[in-house]
Amino acid sequence: MTKPQKHSTQTYRKIALIGYFSLLIFMPLWLIVLAPSSALSPTLSLVMFTLPLLFPMKGLLQGNPYTYAWSNFIVMIYFLHSLTALWVSADERVYAALELIFASMMFYGGTYYAKYRGQELGLSIRKKKAEQ
Repeated sequence: MTKPQKHSTQTYRKIALIGYFSLLIFMPLWLIVLAPSSALSPTLSLVMFTLPLLFPMKGLLQGNPYTYAWSNFIVMIYFLHSLTALWVSADERVYAALELIFASMMFYGGTYYAKYRGQELGLSIRKKKAEQ
């Protein structure tokens, strides 16, 4: 039996999932349909920018706080890509800004969901102090 989630914990999970699925849909759309790259093939674009998002999908859908925590390492790819695109490509600033918003949502929601859900489940990464 799973422990119930507080409303705020559920909200953080929803924010993370909205950011996640938005990235999952938006990245191939941007890189293949809206502004295809002349330097990258569509297949390489899919592999580089969509495949990493598929790794945490099962754990995110199951609500595993550990998956929400480590998926933040993956979302940093998109965070850095969006900042680079904002700096370099004036033509694609709107797309890069959307990517930044979605990546930030996933990062913010995932971080706080992992923290609060982990607390609700009694999970901790801190070492317990030795009994004196």
